[in-house]
Amino acid sequence: MRQQYVFTTLSLLILFSLSCSTTLAQAPALAPAPSGPTNVTKILEKAGQFTLFIRLLKSTQVANQLLGQLNNSNNGMTVFAPTDNAFSSLKSGTLNSLTDEQKVQLVQFHIVPTYLTSSQFQTISNPLRTQAGDSGDGKFPLNITTSGNSVNITTGLTNTSVSGTIYTDGQLAVYQIDRVLQPLQIFAPRPPAPAPAPAKSKNKKATTAADSPDVTPADNSKAATLQNVGLFGVAALVIALSL
Repeated sequence: MRQQYVFTTLSLLILFSLSCSTTLAQAPALAPAPSGPTNVTKILEKAGQFTLFIRLLKSTQVANQLLGQLNNSNNGMTVFAPTDNAFSSLKSGTLNSLTDEQKVQLVQFHIVPTYLTSSQFQTISNPLRTQAGDSGDGKFPLNITTSGNSVNITTGLTNTSVSGTIYTDGQLAVYQIDRVLQPLQIFAPRPPAPAPAPAKSKNKKATTAADSPDVTPADNSKAATLQNVGLFGVAALVIALSL
């Protein structure tokens, strides 16, 4: 009797186990949670101490541009993010004195349209082109040099260094800097080139001839007649004296 009870119990356990296995095998696997789009402002908000740079990113609409570029293409980006203390070191009223276009250029000057790892800074070609545009002399040149583990950045007006890595994922790299990068085009624009001097006349003789009074054939004939009259008068005087 006892053996029959044990056999029945084992049979029920085996049937239950098989039923559970079948049910689990038929259930669909859970899909991985979708990752949210890469958002630079959210990354900076999470890191803290970048309130002013986040405000500029949003007010200039550069944040939206970055969001689209990072999530709708395979293009890499590198962002140099100045801290709030970096902005406080600017002269009072600096940001308010800029036009809307200059504010956009200032933010874009902190963005390189290429993904750069810390090791790539050692072999980079200068001047580096940013999203602000022309990297020529006097425009928006950005130069990066390394010394040991230190990464130095110069703009012609600003000298600073990378003080930390905030975020990197193979497409986007965000580095902390402690000075606002000031481009020459905005903060030290060159005066426009002077207008060229008027060309000088190459034919002075032609000018002299043009300024002198014209001599007509009639004037030449009159001069010849007077000369003939004079000669006749002299001849008449000589004959009178001889008589």
